[in-house]
Parts: sequence; structure tokens; C-alpha cells
Amino acid sequence: MPPSISAFQAAYISIEVLITLVSVPGNVLVIWAVKVNQALRDATFCFIVSLAVADVAVGALVIPLAILINIGPQTYFHTCLMFACPVLILTQSSILALLAIAVDRYLRVKIPLRYKTVVTPQKAAVAIAGCWILSFVVGLTPVFGWNNLSKVKQDWLANGSVGEPVIKCEFEKVISMEYMVYFNFFVWVLPPLLLMVLIYLEVFYLIRRQLNKKVSASSGDPQKYYGKELKIAKSLALILFLFALSWLPLHILNCVTLFCPSCHKPSVLIYIAIFLTHGNSAMNPIVYAFRIQKFRVTFLKIWNDHFRCQPVPPIEEDLPEERPGD
Repeated sequence: MPPSISAFQAAYISIEVLITLVSVPGNVLVIWAVKVNQALRDATFCFIVSLAVADVAVGALVIPLAILINIGPQTYFHTCLMFACPVLILTQSSILALLAIAVDRYLRVKIPLRYKTVVTPQKAAVAIAGCWILSFVVGLTPVFGWNNLSKVKQDWLANGSVGEPVIKCEFEKVISMEYMVYFNFFVWVLPPLLLMVLIYLEVFYLIRRQLNKKVSASSGDPQKYYGKELKIAKSLALILFLFALSWLPLHILNCVTLFCPSCHKPSVLIYIAIFLTHGNSAMNPIVYAFRIQKFRVTFLKIWNDHFRCQPVPPIEEDLPEERPGD
């Protein structure tokens, strides 16, 4: 007989479902926009598609698994472990996609004249594949052995039971906090976030320096180029800020769990931290729509063409972006 659901769990499930209903269509729209608008085909937007794929998977896979774990089914240890690992894989994929985006924006302002020869579609595809492979390695490390099986099995055998332990499936019961803090947070989350902050600070410095230069009439219009780069960089830095704001509270709570086991963690804080991590997947399309004109125009075109049945003229932004001196 399935476990009964309390009113609190029903409210939790309702909020998670609402996040899914915003996250999945929104990120599918991002992928769709890149597909239909030729102007959204450079490396940055390819990495944004990789980020959107991870966010779709959060809504379609991670949130349903989180709801299942919240209900607390009785499962085998390794079954529960497989329920818990997808969020680790997708979080790492998002971080590496954000890092790739930051590096790409840095190259656009550092070597604008050589950018298209250095960052080719083939290299971007290899980078995306590498990010996903590394994400699976990091996220599946608990499956390879860094988990709580020995602790659970000790209690299981002490009770006279045999075979693989059957447990009430909970994230902290199967995932080692040492793994979450020392390996996941201190190695694969915090350093990339700090590196991205430094990269964006350098990007803004380079752009400001170029915009402050006096431009001769014969030098093309580099100020227009760097003005666009500044606007896009601000939008992508906002994506990074929202990601950090959404994920750091949960990692801080993990640190409290590891370093202060006797400390009380209010349930409401834990649930707020979980909602922030899941809700981050729904934030990005909203930022793109309000801050990046190419996305906004393409979203409106898709809406008018496919949902309102009122086709609009072709997107006028399907032109190659100018570079300094063009």
C-alpha cells in the first residue's frame, strides 16, 4: 500500500509541479529559438542550449524523482542511489556550461578579430560533449562507491537482515556528505563559480576599456560591437548570479550537516533551499526573454507562428554580428 501524503507534502508537490510547468516549456522554447534563428547559432548560444537541456531534464526527471523521494518509498539502497544521482549530474552540467559561456564571452572581447577562427562550431561541440562526459563522471561517483552503503549495511546486518539493504529512500541516507562537501562543493562547484566571477570581471574591464577609447571615423564601429558585448555579458552574468544564489544555500546546509551534526536545521530552510535549486531551471528563459533581444524577438515569432496562427515577417536579426573594424 503506497504511503499516505500529508497536507505539507501535498503543498510541496504542488510547488514542484508548478516549477516543472514553467521550467520545461520555457527551456524547450530556448532550444526551439536557437533552432529557428540563424543568428543564435554561435558558440555562446550552443552552450546556452546545453544549459537548457539540463534545465529541461531537471523539470522532467529530477523534480519527479524528488517528489518520489519526498513521499519516502521503501527501496533497495542502489535503487535509491540512482534516484539521487541525476540531480548531481545535471547540476554539474549546468556549472560547466556556465563556465564555457564565460570563457566564450572572454574570448569574444579579448581576441575579437580571431575569435571565429579560434572558436569553431566543431570545437564548441567537442567542449559540450566534454562537459557532459565530465558531469556524468562527477555525478555518478557515488554509484562507483563513494556512498553510505557501509553505514546502512552495518545497521541492516545488526538487525539480522540479509541481502541488499531496503531503506526509506532519502537523499542524505544514500549520498555521503563527505562527497557532497569535499568533492562536489569544494572541487566542482565553488572553484568554477569563483573562476567565472573573475572571468566576468575581466570581461567587463576589457569592454569598458574599449568603450572608453576614442574611435576614429575610419575604424569601423567597434563601440557598437563592444556595446552589444557589454549588454550580453551583463545578461549572462545575471544568469550566473541567479545560479549561485539558487545553489549556495543548499551547499551551505550540506556543510552544516557535515561539520555540525548536532546543529538543528529547520525544515522550512531545507525546503526553501530545494525550491531554489529546482526553481533556477525556470529562471533562465525569463532572463533571456527580458534581456536578450534576439531571444525575445524569436520567442515572439514562435508564439505568433505556432500558437496564435498569425505569422510575422522573418526575423531581421539573422545577420552575422559585426566585429571591430568590420
